[in-house]
Amino acid sequence: MKIRINRLASDAVLPRKGSKDAAGSDLCALLEEPCVIGPGETKLIHTGLAMEIPQGYAGFVYARSGLASKEGLAPANKVGVIDADYRGEVMVSLHNHSSLPRTVMPGQRIAQIVIAAVEDAEFIDSEELTDTDRGEGGFGSTGKN
Repeated sequence: MKIRINRLASDAVLPRKGSKDAAGSDLCALLEEPCVIGPGETKLIHTGLAMEIPQGYAGFVYARSGLASKEGLAPANKVGVIDADYRGEVMVSLHNHSSLPRTVMPGQRIAQIVIAAVEDAEFIDSEELTDTDRGEGGFGSTGKN
């Protein structure tokens, strides 16, 4: 699959995979200078990229595991969704979950994007649902003896 990308700035970095079999491609910060994110603070980080995701697909923006586990920086909305009809700049709402200020550097890999198929679901009213072994068991209900 080819994703058309419009670089909105000459120094915007195209998404790239860290390894051949990586599911996600890294998104890089488009910054003129380092950006400090204080503890518990969220900042919107530009990528300088707009993309054309094909119909039937969406872009899902996830944390980079190293940045999240070592620095406490991860998308504030946990998973960002880029719809196929969106043509604006892809930005990452980066939140500092740590107790220390963290600095994002220009060009730093800040998140990863996964392009995945999405079904066009139609939601219909129904008085009854089919039975399952789990039934109405919710949070933490599976795997208990």
